[in-house]
Amino acid sequence: RFTINFKANGGKFLYCEDLNEVYENLDLIIEENKWQQKKVLLLDEQLTDKFKNSSINASRLISESEFFLTTCENLIANDGSLLISSKQIFEKKLPELPFNFVVFATTSQIVENIGEGLRGIKSKNRQKIPTNITTIKHFKSSEEKDFLSYGSSAKNLYLLLLEDL
Repeated sequence: RFTINFKANGGKFLYCEDLNEVYENLDLIIEENKWQQKKVLLLDEQLTDKFKNSSINASRLISESEFFLTTCENLIANDGSLLISSKQIFEKKLPELPFNFVVFATTSQIVENIGEGLRGIKSKNRQKIPTNITTIKHFKSSEEKDFLSYGSSAKNLYLLLLEDL
């Protein structure tokens, strides 16, 4: 159900059975968008380590980055959105980040609704709950803004979903 709602929101979804497939699909995304010579915003140290053998050109500066490679807290099944927090975007606001997102997530991160995702964040981070918790739900910029999408930032979003269950 998550993938149906995610695609209905305009997200591009790539299912991966192992990490090699994740790397291959990332290379295909980079090739498709002609980002070979472009820098990628990478703020997460663990993600930097995970992708150290890939062909990406990492940067910590938003201004010089064509796309943002990140993780998320959870994938929300009932509306196809991604739950993120300060662990991924620090104190940045979504409009400050690059328009293009590539999100690396696993199937075990799929939860039914936002409430379940928020409870998960709270239980995983008992010592210090992350701040700046938000969802990304609109993955295509539409001229006709409806009431529900008002105030949210549309992002061109690819999801690399790794099977881990």
